[in-house]
Amino acid sequence: MKLGFIFILFFAVTQMLSVKAINFTDKDSVSIKKGDVLSKTHKKNGVQMINRFDLFLDSINSIIPDTVPFYDWITNDIHFRKFDFSKVKDTLKIVLNDSNDHYTHPFNGKITSEFGKRRWRYHYGTDIDLNTGDSVLSAFNGRIRISTYSKTYGNVIVIRHDNGLETIYAHLSKRLVKIDSIITSGTAIGLGGNTGRSYGSHLHFEVRFFDEALDPRDIISFESCKLHYDTLAISQCNFIYREELKLMNAIKYHRVRSGNTLGHIAIKYGTSITKLCRLNGISRNSILRIGQRIRVR
Repeated sequence: MKLGFIFILFFAVTQMLSVKAINFTDKDSVSIKKGDVLSKTHKKNGVQMINRFDLFLDSINSIIPDTVPFYDWITNDIHFRKFDFSKVKDTLKIVLNDSNDHYTHPFNGKITSEFGKRRWRYHYGTDIDLNTGDSVLSAFNGRIRISTYSKTYGNVIVIRHDNGLETIYAHLSKRLVKIDSIITSGTAIGLGGNTGRSYGSHLHFEVRFFDEALDPRDIISFESCKLHYDTLAISQCNFIYREELKLMNAIKYHRVRSGNTLGHIAIKYGTSITKLCRLNGISRNSILRIGQRIRVR
């Protein structure tokens, strides 16, 4: 009897440890069916490349049931990028409109800024013009993962939806929902505003899948305030922008300080004055201003 009890206890403990090893809140990397599902971890930030959506999701579902909609439930970190789908080999279909859920436009306003490159940084959402105090609505059914104030986003709400997507609503003047609240599509979650790193009242709206940004226009027609299709097909095409992002990250700038000259800057970054002039569209005799950004590569 004692041996049988010990065996059962040992089996239970090993099972618990095996589940813990693939829990996304752990620092260890997921290693389910390595080679088929995931490639090697990126050295810089631990992000793993996903090769196939089907095996990736099956692996999660088979060991930790019901975790796709609410995986990695972190309530104090807006972005926790763990996976990279930029070279994924297949297509995943996500239901957006059905009998259990439907899309509601967050706010019907003029688009003031699109998803994509914005000078020296990338804009991961779509900006919608509104007035401070206008009601902002939830796009789908879901659960509030983040409701906080951020230096960049201002008052911000992140909703994890039942279909596995997340939507982000930023620069609000007021938040109307709390963390862990279960809400339905069309619920007023906040009021429009101009908080955080913002210039004028607007709604910054993002759509993400496992924290990987999607262009909202791939999903939504902002002119008609409707979805393009009831089902979203996610594939490598949705993440082509990451190639553009790599090029942007390769670009480096120097902020001019008192006493800086083109010669000093060239020496510091191992380049030449001629190349600095070409990159910045200036001449050797141009006067540098304190605080000016000079591209060095």
